[in-house]
Amino acid sequence: MMLAENVVELTIASQLEFIDLVTTLTDNITSMIGFDEESAYWINMAVRESVANAVEHGNKYDQQKSVDIRYTIGVDALRVTIRDYGEGFDPATLPDPLDPNNLLNPAGRGILYMRTFMDSVEYERHPDGGMIVSMSKRRAPKQPSHDVSEGDHKQDAVGN
Repeated sequence: MMLAENVVELTIASQLEFIDLVTTLTDNITSMIGFDEESAYWINMAVRESVANAVEHGNKYDQQKSVDIRYTIGVDALRVTIRDYGEGFDPATLPDPLDPNNLLNPAGRGILYMRTFMDSVEYERHPDGGMIVSMSKRRAPKQPSHDVSEGDHKQDAVGN
């Protein structure tokens, strides 16, 4: 049986103060899906960086422009899409943050973090303006527990 995906959408003004709201929602969603604590932390960091980039570089703090965040929640995966309403950019033109000449430059780290922490990161220009960043992460399969001794039977909350 295939379970349907659920979608949660949030639109914020281009203010960094709203990032805490986004990260709280991200934490709740990753917990609901069952991501382990470390994976949830890195997903949160990637979403935080993407939203901060949308506010700062995309919308240039213009409070008349919004940032749209969409969480598509699957059984064992999460896809997060962030859209700004700025001029857009070409990711290929960004300086390589790992180049020795850029190691002390803090710019460009957010995209490096997103690419490192998520399974996939894609960029596209929206036809009506702005950029869309789509990131996804699959939850690692849960490992079966082997801590039950022969003869010991543990039950979960529903008696299984």
